[in-house]
Amino acid sequence: MTTPKRKRRILFVCMGNICRSPAAEGVMRSLVERDGLSHSVELDSAGTGGWHAGELPDSRMRRHASKRGYTLTSRARQVCAEDFDDFDLILVMDEQNRRDLRAFARSAADMQKVRLFCEFVTGRPETEVPDPYYGGEDGFETVLDLVENGCEGILRSLR
Repeated sequence: MTTPKRKRRILFVCMGNICRSPAAEGVMRSLVERDGLSHSVELDSAGTGGWHAGELPDSRMRRHASKRGYTLTSRARQVCAEDFDDFDLILVMDEQNRRDLRAFARSAADMQKVRLFCEFVTGRPETEVPDPYYGGEDGFETVLDLVENGCEGILRSLR
């Protein structure tokens, strides 16, 4: 008799949890479902700040994601210390997010779970996913390009 594999739990984190991290969650959810892995992968997203708690993702991000076939329905929430217990991997969109997570971490072991999302991106020079909130429409497309690429990389690492 084989022991069932433990579910992998991944948390995507950006600043407000209305652009980059819900996009990553939505794209990854789509890929996980496409590959029949919903039973073994659990996903969520959160922000380092709580300003948008309870809100849907930014309407511009939802619109751009929808054009690519993704539906973003998560509600914004702020990271909490318990997330370090609940998730195996916490992927941040930029170095500022990583620094901000130190306020929630209780130990060095907590911070070992935190990695930059772009570590999973291949064939592109970016080391961070830029925040599109105050920019133009092209910023949302750039984020989605990076997120699609990185989520494919995450999926490869899970296999």
